Amino acid sequence: MKAEQQHARQRPLAVKIGAIGCALLLMALVAIGLTLRLTWSLEGGAAAVNEAGRMRMQTWQLAQALPDASPQRLALLIGQLDTSLALLEKGDAARPLSVPRDAASRAALAAVQQRWQRVRAAWQQPMGGSHAVQAEVTAQQAQSFVGEVDHLVGRIEQQLARWTTWLNTAQFVMMALAIAAALALMYAAQLLVFGPLARLQTALAQVEAGDLSVRVQADGGDEFGAVARGFNRMALRLQDLYASLERRVQQKTEHLQAERARLAVLYDGAALVAQADSLPVLAQGFAAQMRKTAQADAVALRWSDEDNRRYVLLASEGLPEEMVAAEHCVPTGDCFCGQPQAQAQTQLVALQDWRSGVPAGASRVDAGQCRRAGFVSVLSVPVRLHERMVGEVDLFFRDATTLAPDDRALLDALASHLAGGMEGLRADALQREAAVADERGLLARELHDSIAQSLAFLKIQAGLLRRDIARVPPDGARVQATLAELDTGIRESLSDVRELLLHFRTRTNAEDIVPALRTTLTKFEHQTGLPAHLQIAGEGMALPPDVQVQVLHVVQEALSNVRKHAQASQVWVEVEQGPQWAVEVRDDGQGMAQTAPALDETHVGLRIMRERAAGIGARLEIESVAGAGTCVRLSLPLLQPVAAAPLTLRSPA
Repeated sequence: MKAEQQHARQRPLAVKIGAIGCALLLMALVAIGLTLRLTWSLEGGAAAVNEAGRMRMQTWQLAQALPDASPQRLALLIGQLDTSLALLEKGDAARPLSVPRDAASRAALAAVQQRWQRVRAAWQQPMGGSHAVQAEVTAQQAQSFVGEVDHLVGRIEQQLARWTTWLNTAQFVMMALAIAAALALMYAAQLLVFGPLARLQTALAQVEAGDLSVRVQADGGDEFGAVARGFNRMALRLQDLYASLERRVQQKTEHLQAERARLAVLYDGAALVAQADSLPVLAQGFAAQMRKTAQADAVALRWSDEDNRRYVLLASEGLPEEMVAAEHCVPTGDCFCGQPQAQAQTQLVALQDWRSGVPAGASRVDAGQCRRAGFVSVLSVPVRLHERMVGEVDLFFRDATTLAPDDRALLDALASHLAGGMEGLRADALQREAAVADERGLLARELHDSIAQSLAFLKIQAGLLRRDIARVPPDGARVQATLAELDTGIRESLSDVRELLLHFRTRTNAEDIVPALRTTLTKFEHQTGLPAHLQIAGEGMALPPDVQVQVLHVVQEALSNVRKHAQASQVWVEVEQGPQWAVEVRDDGQGMAQTAPALDETHVGLRIMRERAAGIGARLEIESVAGAGTCVRLSLPLLQPVAAAPLTLRSPA
């Protein structure tokens, strides 16, 4: 029942239209039923009139045939009249046939039945007298019966006339009801549908024109009333939204400006990381930036060792001198500054409650210095790198402050930039250290392969000289020979020193290696007096600077071997630039009596050349024929073009 009431409340307009429709349908059904009833009664009365007319005709037929009729003929005609009277009495719904049920019609029918009973009884008895007398008596009796039948017909026709009047009245009433129903429907539609709909359309047009103060009357409880109330709520909401639109736009603009400021801070942090060339510069720059970003009164940036045992002050700004001196190195966990790695998080600490955040037993750091300096709160931001603490930024405030989620995210992002910058500087330092180590290793190899061997030879010769001098008497010829060998060794050592200086001073800082090769050959000619020829063939991409240095060292080592061992008259250096770089050093000297692998075990210079070739992914080939010279060929891997570097083409020299 409750659900039905709720459904009725939800659809009252449908209930109203349904009630009107049902009322009109009921009235139409009643009118139609009354019309059908009158029509059926008229048809039944008309059939009764016809049957009464048939009785008149049967009466006259019986009266005419009565004097001479046989008993069978008489019984047949009397039976027809009995059947007609019975039909008028009972009626026939199938035809339809019925005598009206009013009192006058029923009394007239009863009079006809009584008259027929008397006439029937008289006609069934033998009649005396002449044939003419019988015919006259029969005609009088028939006339009286037909008169009763005519009276019955008159009564039926009077009733039929009244029914016809009622039928016409009913039809007129039906027409009037149809007109009234149409008018009622039009009025109900105007009142319940078109009127509210027109008001809604008018209100929508006003809202579309910008008038958000318009309201629709919503007194009814039907669907249009619900729509009107919803429209009023919508208009009120739109009015509120429009009224607060400027405020919302202002808030959104301020939010976007804040986001833009945060992005600018992050960009400045990234630029500082890219430009800083040392850890103090990076630390001081980030300390100033984070202080400005957080609008803090002072800042301290601390570095933590790999085991997170202590925090060392790298940079500070705005801190009193006594605090800088006292907190130069803070043990981990002794105060709210210097958080342990496991509990490190961005947190804002109020100094009046600082003891709640200090581990039990901590006494080496006097946190009261912060309060004596006028600071009331400290914001601690850990600097992490791959879940490892590398430092911490502490921001000091003299006024009470709060930490918004956006500010926390910004400070954490800056701390991440700082951690990346610190790691980058450390990686650069390690790379520089590795480069220095490699250069020292190279110098050690060069010294070992040249001067060290010569000095070892000189040491042996000096020992032989000391032994020869110690003899009595000394062998002058042998001493002179030993001194000559010592002199030769000293000259070779000086030559090796000059060659080392040549190797370490000769560099290529351009895309073209040809000028460096020309300089190398010019120095070779100056030292040895041998002609050196340089041939350049093909076109190709320029070699990277580090590859050029190694190629140049291989060429210098090959020329050094020619100077020391080949006893050649001239040297050729041929360079193929494309599509694959190759450098070949040839001489016309005495060649080698052994194969290259065997020589590589005793000649360290050849091994060093192979190491240099392997370092740049090149292949070194040595071919030598005794008495016909030696050929050293360095074949480099095929270079791939780089999109960011332009391709440099050179013409053959």
